[in-house]
Amino acid sequence: MSLYERHARAFDRERGKDLFEQGWLDRFRVAAGAGATVLDVGCGCGEPIARYFIERGHDVMGIDSSATMIALCQERFPMQSWEVADMRRLDLGRRFNGIVAWDSFFHLTQDEQKAMFSVFAAHMADGGALMFTSGPHAGEAIGSFQGEPLYHASLDPEEYVGLLAAYGFDVIGHVAEDATCGGHTVWLARRMPAAAKS
Repeated sequence: MSLYERHARAFDRERGKDLFEQGWLDRFRVAAGAGATVLDVGCGCGEPIARYFIERGHDVMGIDSSATMIALCQERFPMQSWEVADMRRLDLGRRFNGIVAWDSFFHLTQDEQKAMFSVFAAHMADGGALMFTSGPHAGEAIGSFQGEPLYHASLDPEEYVGLLAAYGFDVIGHVAEDATCGGHTVWLARRMPAAAKS
């Protein structure tokens, strides 16, 4: 998203590093498994979420549409993998034990979000974990960042459940507007093993 590229360093300065997300990150780590490989979709500047995983022994690959943000990730965590990419057209040719799309996926339109579930599935190992944030109900909203409009969208919860099931995921955790997590609406799902899907 070009807005984040234009304001990448401002975002890096202002992004909270206090890890209010930690409870969900820990649940995700348990679901993904010890030593899980993690794909961070919309990784931003790599802090605090990618750093949290890296410091706990996970190999992380981060993708973001902002070249400046990816350069900051490469500078901070040179032993990990970082790539400038549009999540909507992601085709990495590999699978991960965990995929996280925290505060990134919900900048896509509703139709683009629906299409993302095939992208998630194509990059997810059997038994792996998927975590993303959404809005609490269907709709569109325009926020702002650095004085520019910032688009957000969400589907209804029932539609997310249906899409997850269609691509072989079971919901194992969901809280709308979680008061313990800054009001975020969080989804955690596990990819069913191939035998269970047949």
